[in-house]
Amino acid sequence: MPSRKALVRRPGPRLAEGLVTHIERSPVDPALAVAQWEAYTEALRAHGWATVEVAPADDCPDAVFVEDAVVMYRNVALIARPGAETRRPETVGVEEAVARLGCSVNWVWEPGTLDGGDVLKMGDTIYVGRGGRTNAAGVQQLRAAFEPLGARIVAVPVSKVLHLKSAVTALPDGTVIGFEPMVDAPSVFPRFLPVPEESGSHVVLLGGGKLLMAASAPQTAELFNDLGYEPVLVDIGEFEKLEGCVTCLSVRLRDLYS
Repeated sequence: MPSRKALVRRPGPRLAEGLVTHIERSPVDPALAVAQWEAYTEALRAHGWATVEVAPADDCPDAVFVEDAVVMYRNVALIARPGAETRRPETVGVEEAVARLGCSVNWVWEPGTLDGGDVLKMGDTIYVGRGGRTNAAGVQQLRAAFEPLGARIVAVPVSKVLHLKSAVTALPDGTVIGFEPMVDAPSVFPRFLPVPEESGSHVVLLGGGKLLMAASAPQTAELFNDLGYEPVLVDIGEFEKLEGCVTCLSVRLRDLYS
């Protein structure tokens, strides 16, 4: 089994009821979503990632977006306290999964709120989005958990999208990418590269210069190819209807740019 692991969680029967904040609701096809999720997890495995399936949370429509439930730094798991109260039961199964993997477990406590999708790691620098789902107390608790381990925490305003990683992610060389109209403060990042499509803002680093990204961003895929990377495209259209992206469907362990 590969040493790199990715936590994933199968979409539940209530997926179509998932929360929508910044876009208009459109119908979700649960069966198609399952097929897309299976193709996504197969793409991870095909590129050397062992998928670890978290126990289902069928009463939680958004539970497939497993990234929001935990933040990993080194071998420490910080169990999130989602900003949407209805999502808080999702963390139970994720906590059990990371504990089984031998991670040290910490928690975000009231009044803090923190969604994992608001956290972008780049080496020992951790950007955290302060916005609709993550509050100031959540940022403070993230600092308390990871700064003693050597992390540098940088808070970033988020107002135009659901999470920080709805707006930006990073390439292997540390360049932050994003669709500029959706990025509150691109100048916060040392290197920022605008991309031509909103769904092109999200990449998962598979290793070896390969970038897992949404099939809905062909122009951005062409840009990355021109930069010497190898895009690996997956159709996640049903999850995009719920403000989901390639990053939020898994938690990559031992991936510094996750």
